[in-house]
Parts: sequence; structure tokens; C-alpha cells
Amino acid sequence: MRPETFGLDVVTPDHRVLTMEASSVVLPGEDGFFGVRPGHQPLMAAIRPGWMVIRSGGSEERFAVGGGFAEVLPNRVNVLVSSCERAADIDEERALRSRDRAAKRLRERGGDVDRERAARALERARARLRLARR
Repeated sequence: MRPETFGLDVVTPDHRVLTMEASSVVLPGEDGFFGVRPGHQPLMAAIRPGWMVIRSGGSEERFAVGGGFAEVLPNRVNVLVSSCERAADIDEERALRSRDRAAKRLRERGGDVDRERAARALERARARLRLARR
């Protein structure tokens, strides 16, 4: 690892999405976006649904991420999220259907609607749509 990079692992419950060296990563924290560069102070942060930006070797790649956590160590960042999808792989029509389904569930009145889960699904779908339309 070069001093201007750090190791980055992104993992979902299903699989390891990527392992690479990065020069920076921007993550959607609970209190807003935050960036990490080599030598960052160690921290543990909650991640909310949104998008992650990874810079490496002069290129930049964006991913839609679900909620989770980031562990920042002096030379490594571990991102553990419920979902992670490359911007280029987002199906906008599918994201629109997900958004509409979640919004409909939130509008429903009834005992069997998990409002918190529907709100998280709506937040994820909106983040995917914003990223797909960039």
C-alpha cells in the first residue's frame, strides 16, 4: 500500500462487493456526508442510505448504499452496508417501482405495515434514483 492510499473493503450480508486501494472515500453518515483520506483518525460511523464515492488512481466511481456502518482505521476502511450497487448498474425503472411501492406502504393505514422498514426502503429507492439520474 502506498502512503497516499488506504485499503478499502465494502461488504454486504450477501457478499464482498469490493476490496481495493483508494485515495479517498465519501460516505453518507447519519449526520451528513463525510470523507476519508489516508491517515484519517480512527472512528466508527453509522451509514444511512445514500451514495458512496470512491476515488482511486485518478478515477471516481459511485455506488448506491443501504444503511450500515463504516470502520475507519489508520490504513484501512471497512464499509458494512445492507446493500451496495454501482451507479452504472442501477435500473432506473426498477428503482422507480421500488420508490412507488415504499411510498404506497407508508400511505397505507393498517396494523401489518412496518412503517420503519417502509421508510428505509423509500430512502434507499430515492438514493438509487438520484444516483441513476446523475
